[in-house]
Amino acid sequence: MTGVLDELKWRGLLAESTDEEALAEHFAAGPVSFYVGFDPTAPSLHFGNLVQLILVRHLQAAGHKPYLLVGGATGLIGDPKQAAERVLNPTDVVAGWVERIRQQVSRFVSFEGENGATLVNNFDWTSGMSTIDFLRDIGKHFSVNRMLARDVVRNRLESGISYTEFSYVLLQSMDFLHLFTEHGVTMQTGGSDQWGNITAGVELIRRAAGGRAHAMATPLLTKADGTKFGKTEGGSVWLDAQLTSPYAFHQFFLAAEDSMVGTYLRVFSPRSREEVEELERQTAEAPHLRAAQRALADDVTDLVHGETERRAAVAAADALFGRGSLQDLPEGTLRAVAKELKASAVPSLDGLSVASALQTAGVVPSLSAGRRAIAEGGAYVNNAKVTDADAALTAADLLPGGYVVVRRGKRTVGALSVDA
Repeated sequence: MTGVLDELKWRGLLAESTDEEALAEHFAAGPVSFYVGFDPTAPSLHFGNLVQLILVRHLQAAGHKPYLLVGGATGLIGDPKQAAERVLNPTDVVAGWVERIRQQVSRFVSFEGENGATLVNNFDWTSGMSTIDFLRDIGKHFSVNRMLARDVVRNRLESGISYTEFSYVLLQSMDFLHLFTEHGVTMQTGGSDQWGNITAGVELIRRAAGGRAHAMATPLLTKADGTKFGKTEGGSVWLDAQLTSPYAFHQFFLAAEDSMVGTYLRVFSPRSREEVEELERQTAEAPHLRAAQRALADDVTDLVHGETERRAAVAAADALFGRGSLQDLPEGTLRAVAKELKASAVPSLDGLSVASALQTAGVVPSLSAGRRAIAEGGAYVNNAKVTDADAALTAADLLPGGYVVVRRGKRTVGALSVDA
């Protein structure tokens, strides 16, 4: 147990903590019960939540006991955003999301043994509490001056912030106090953007219960240019396969920058220090092989979606570039591929020439460029080379789900989706 902080440090999972010496002593004294919370403000957990779940896995592997809190109460409000007020989701919608997220977090931890995980929902102890009790028992311990000094509140004062969002910190702090008094939870973890909320809970435990609690936070992962890592053109990278397919998920990590892939491997991969450093060496010596990126994408996809889905994602990528059969891919995988390729919809294939299909799919700029690609031997339909400049697509070219994949050269790929 005593080496867990060193492990978290070299992996880059420890951005902030309360008194580190005291925290190390706390870990060394025996199993620590700790918690991390997830608010159901969307139907799925996302990339940022994955970092927290990986931290939980490391702590549990070191012998400590996790409590995974799904915020059925706090999810009805939502943590204040930097830019504008949140739109409040209907109660029944949030309740549905609570159950979905309970199922998601359950996949990442063990519920067996002495330090088996426990799932809790803060709606259970919040919903029956009166406003008077809340103000007397919780609100009394908070200084408005200190609350106004929080970065997110200060940034919102000019544009406006509701009392609802302003008070969110009280609810999250109350969660820590409840788990401290009822379950012996003495540490909270979370992202560095939650540090103000987390330390407010530590202070509430000191003031209201005369107890001592601890906290640690993970860093915000960024790209080499400092922008947030974890966003795509389509938005967040979700852990739900219906929102971000295993293929798209695998491709996202496969695209990691050379300069940052070692950082991401330390955070997301279970590989040892020696293995990570060897992959970094390979990247430095032969970056075109993308050995570290492949290891990263495989490891994270295995963790989130399982080995079977990861193998299907790899097979799909291979097939796209002529190293496998598109016809053998499942319809769901083809649908995910077509979505990532932003497949162009066509009413039918009747009378559609291959040259026109190349243009429609966006792999060539014009019909004449499509004919030229065919003449030069660089045009493919579902990985079959096309040599006739006047060739047309037929129903036989349709892949399961009504898709056609076209390619120019080795790397320029597009797709068509035929309207049912």
